[in-house]
Amino acid sequence: MSAVAKWWSRAAAAVTGVALTLVVPVHAWAAGNGVADAAVEAARYRRRGGFGFLGFLGFLCCLAVVGGIVLIIVLITRGRRRRS
Repeated sequence: MSAVAKWWSRAAAAVTGVALTLVVPVHAWAAGNGVADAAVEAARYRRRGGFGFLGFLGFLCCLAVVGGIVLIIVLITRGRRRRS
């Protein structure tokens, strides 16, 4: 295994450990103090008038992000074909 792969796997393990260290206690706190009930009540009493203007902007933003990711993947795969 190369040095870069070893470094990358160690960094990924460290980031995963830090994320779990932060996420697990926060999840336990949120499940125990009524935050889940407040979220259910907010979803239940939400307006049912459709997406509205801000929902449409959110959809466009999401579409732009997905399109950017696809574009990056296509450019990377084309670059690898040319080198071979």
